[in-house]
Amino acid sequence: MLEFMQQLVNGLSLGAIYALIALGYTMVYGIIMLINFAHGDIMMVGAYVGFFSITVLGSNVLVAMLFAMIACAILGVVIEKVAYKPLRNSTRIAALITAIGMSLFLEYLTIFLLTPQQRVFPRDVFPMHNYHLGGLVLSNKDIFVILSAIVLMIILQFIIRRTKTGKAMRAVSLDQEAAVLMGVNVDKTISITFAIGSALAAAAGVMIGIYYGTINPLMGIIPGLKAFVAAVLGGIGIIPGAMVGGFVMGILETMVSGYGNSMYRDAVAFGVLILILLIKPTGLFGKNTGEKV
Repeated sequence: MLEFMQQLVNGLSLGAIYALIALGYTMVYGIIMLINFAHGDIMMVGAYVGFFSITVLGSNVLVAMLFAMIACAILGVVIEKVAYKPLRNSTRIAALITAIGMSLFLEYLTIFLLTPQQRVFPRDVFPMHNYHLGGLVLSNKDIFVILSAIVLMIILQFIIRRTKTGKAMRAVSLDQEAAVLMGVNVDKTISITFAIGSALAAAAGVMIGIYYGTINPLMGIIPGLKAFVAAVLGGIGIIPGAMVGGFVMGILETMVSGYGNSMYRDAVAFGVLILILLIKPTGLFGKNTGEKV
């Protein structure tokens, strides 16, 4: 039982990171029906901004995370304006291929500018402390990741439910043409959506750097794909679904690693995607709705 609880804590930490990345996928899909496969690489850029903020500027972790979120919010808006906006009225496959191309561009631009070698986060910036609760070991990194993710999710829910921008985002998500008629600036709303999603991914990137201690230019591929699975699992386009899906994926992955073989954890994650698409394609929180004509 104790081992199960320990794996559950580890799973919540990993799930919090997946949930933050999945939120970006689901927000963008909810607004413009695009799977932004460059999202994992925006997370990678955030991790590098956080790393250089700590090592060059001497920032603490929270300031580094803030710098990373601002930088990636700007990057997300630029990508939307340059790569996705011109294709908004084209076929879905064209936008999807562009997203994959943007993903590769960010990866190899980073390799070109910063070399492919791993960077190690300084240990003294976040010294490791373990807290023993009965037989349960809880590290300060686990607490930081889980609490930071929960705070960011609460802020996101507040923005979406209580602000004028959030109302505009929900209106565009429901019916873009009707939102235009009601005076909503659709272009601005889409840009804000990309900015918020990219900022959350950047926060997740800094968390990964702190949690695992190393970053590299290709670090966004697997977490990005797993976060996409989490978004599909919860119901893509549905924000609470992305949160729940992220935590479920994190817990499932740590349980497979703890009780089975860590070599199979990626296979299990993508096996879940296949099962969800076969059994309930709309995800746990999704509803069957016909295509709007």
